[in-house]
Amino acid sequence: MAKNGRDSAEPFVPKTRSLAALRAAAKTCEGCPLFAAATQTVFGEGKANATLLLIGEQPGDAEDLAGRPFVGPAGRLLDQALAAAGIPRERVYVTNAVKHFSFEERGKRRIHKRPRTSEINACRPWLRAELAALKPRVVVCMGAIAAQSFFGAGFQLTKQLGVVMPTPYAGIALATLHPAALLRMRDEHERKAAFAALVGQLKLAYRKSQP
Repeated sequence: MAKNGRDSAEPFVPKTRSLAALRAAAKTCEGCPLFAAATQTVFGEGKANATLLLIGEQPGDAEDLAGRPFVGPAGRLLDQALAAAGIPRERVYVTNAVKHFSFEERGKRRIHKRPRTSEINACRPWLRAELAALKPRVVVCMGAIAAQSFFGAGFQLTKQLGVVMPTPYAGIALATLHPAALLRMRDEHERKAAFAALVGQLKLAYRKSQP
């Protein structure tokens, strides 16, 4: 339960715009029910002067255990896409719209569960704080949850995929498929086409993020 009975991370977010201070404060966040079952908060990672910000949906099982974003199967595919696009991962900042792992247990396995809208909304103050600290030139939202958290609930990923849009939080922003969505594709041709599209979108974002 959040402080003051509110389902929001707002009371836990310090006024500082230091990423290190934000990361430290996020460790104690209880702004939504997800904190209770998760191993730890998984905050964003990258340099404070990164001009390109990648936003995912939420940590997975590997990220929850490691305390770092994009280190599991989807993260490895993202690394491949970044490499194919000629983008050093250390040049970008990666984070998630939701900072705690949402899951359901099936035997000994923890299976990814879509966060509730209330949980996405509750975590938005952390994302806004990261945006304020970074002031990125370009934001890439990977997946519907990330895009709706950033652009608003009415954003439709299928209709606005790869469309470059101005935003008050950065110079421009666009949405892509989440790498995890590619991993779920069974058709090899579909998966290769989606990977090529992701690489192209990352290339575009990175080019526009440069001074």
